[in-house]
This record gives sequence, structure tokens and C-alpha cells, in this order.
Amino acid sequence: MALAPMANVTDAVSVGRWIEQISKNRYNLIIMKKFKNTLQKGSVRYIVFKDRGKWYAVALEFNIVEAGEDPREVLVSLFEAIQGYVKSARKIKARPHILNQFPDSEYQLLWDALKSGRGREAERIPQVYAFGEKTLAYA
Repeated sequence: MALAPMANVTDAVSVGRWIEQISKNRYNLIIMKKFKNTLQKGSVRYIVFKDRGKWYAVALEFNIVEAGEDPREVLVSLFEAIQGYVKSARKIKARPHILNQFPDSEYQLLWDALKSGRGREAERIPQVYAFGEKTLAYA
């Protein structure tokens, strides 16, 4: 479906229709996308790292962050948060896009560095306790 150029839009009603058409097209693109995670299966990447004296655990696809003084504690807390998040999504029969969010660029860059093995060499990489993927079937 082709969109009318904005230059041809002359009144408020036309602008409203044009915006509505853009919104529908964006929604259709989201719906047509094949998702990695569904309510039945998938996985979530996680990283536990230390920054400025505090430990953080991050679930990349869900944008969940837990913080604390002990890395084991924040990892357990993150896994509990993931479990609750997935359980709630299943309970309300949520659409899959909430299980497939775009991670914060800082965390994505850290993940890429850790997966490639460059994480140990780079001077700006924080101290990492653990990273990996958790299967959602058991969440």
C-alpha cells in the first residue's frame, strides 16, 4: 500500500488519515515479523557484570535489569524476574513482541564483545560474572 506524500496533504482530516495509514503499515510490519521468542518457546540472553562497585544482571530481550551487592544474588533475582515476566505474558496471552524487545545498545555491544571473545582484551569492558542464554520453556 503506497502512502500519499505529505506535500499532497492539505487539511487536518487528511493528515489524520495519513498518520493512521502509517500506523497501520508499521503495525502490519511488526505482526509479519517472525519472532525468536513465542509464548511456548524461545530463549533470553543475560549478562551479569559489575559497574561502579555494584553488580547488575540484564535480560537483553526483555529489558529487565536487577542490581545488588552479590553477583549470585542478582542472577537469581534476574531468573525469578524472567520467570514472572514469561508467566504473566502467558497468562494474558500477550503478543510476542514483548518477548522480543530490542536491547539497550550498551548491553548489546557488551554481549557482542563477550561472544566474540574480545571482552577480555578491551579495557572498557566491565568485570563479568556470567553470561549466556536461558531457555524460556523452563521459565
